[in-house]
Amino acid sequence: MALTKQATNIVSPAEEHLNGVDRGHPARLPIASLILGGLSCIGMLASIWLIFFYTPIDALQGVTQRIFYFHVPTAWTGMLGFVVMTVAGIVYLIKPDERLDWIARASGEVGAVFLTFLLITGSLWGKPIWGAWWVWDPKLTAALILWFMFIGYLMLRSYMGRTSESARVGAVWSIVGVIDVPIIYFSVLWWRGQHPGPQITSDGGLPPAAVLTLMVSLATFTLLYCFLMVLVYQLQRLQTQAQRLHAIVE
Repeated sequence: MALTKQATNIVSPAEEHLNGVDRGHPARLPIASLILGGLSCIGMLASIWLIFFYTPIDALQGVTQRIFYFHVPTAWTGMLGFVVMTVAGIVYLIKPDERLDWIARASGEVGAVFLTFLLITGSLWGKPIWGAWWVWDPKLTAALILWFMFIGYLMLRSYMGRTSESARVGAVWSIVGVIDVPIIYFSVLWWRGQHPGPQITSDGGLPPAAVLTLMVSLATFTLLYCFLMVLVYQLQRLQTQAQRLHAIVE
């Protein structure tokens, strides 16, 4: 009886680690994701109503100008994603912590999605206005370079796996790529191009209704970025734990 009782209490290292993970990290969404998800949904509904029913139609560009309220927020969140990825990478180089690497990975994935939508909405706007899906404007070219930096980062991290060396190399990659972010912002001021410059503070710029719509859209897409960041961060954590359990089992 004693031997039987002793045998039933033996737990493998994999089971012990798995039990520890289950106890330490319950399988439920954090409250932050629920709040951010709800605010993002409300903001998106408000933005859509403002864009299509409140903001007046532009006299020159017509209905096509409404793409502007999606194009600018995706540009902002795409560049924000790269900056957050870079900051997390810099801090990781100073004080290695896998949670910082999860933040960098999550921001890289989310930011790449937003920057992809930036290029898509820009092409949809450019075709009726410029007569071409793509022109090698300085601002567009700089945005395309940042997109390639995103894709290169994700491919590099996927190839090198979830190691400390991969995190360090990814951090260096993001530090080099973040130089392109201010270039995108100031390109319309530094070089002559077809892309329109800042309109909000210039004379004869956007009307008050358009400014309000743009601000709401910017806030909404920022909330959406934060919401997706929380979800993808949790996914990165679970993927790391799954990889460790797989290594223990093997």
